[in-house]
Amino acid sequence: MEEEYGVTGGWATVKNILTRIVAVFAASGLGVLGAGAVIGIDTIQAVSMAGLLGVATVVEKLARAYLDDGKLTLDEINAAFAKVDKNAEN
Repeated sequence: MEEEYGVTGGWATVKNILTRIVAVFAASGLGVLGAGAVIGIDTIQAVSMAGLLGVATVVEKLARAYLDDGKLTLDEINAAFAKVDKNAEN
């Protein structure tokens, strides 16, 4: 069970990835909560768009890491999420 689903750590790591993706959606979406109102975009649409773009960035990085060798290590997973987190700090 060490590499269930091609992910080091198995189901626990898959759950970790999914919950972190939800956090990325929330962090990315809530960051534009007021911006949508300023430029006249519906709040739900602005939050959804920003959240989906953040999630797409992470999923793309995870997919590229998986394509490399057919496995996702904890370092690769952390690197994918760290890029999105660093975007918020800049």
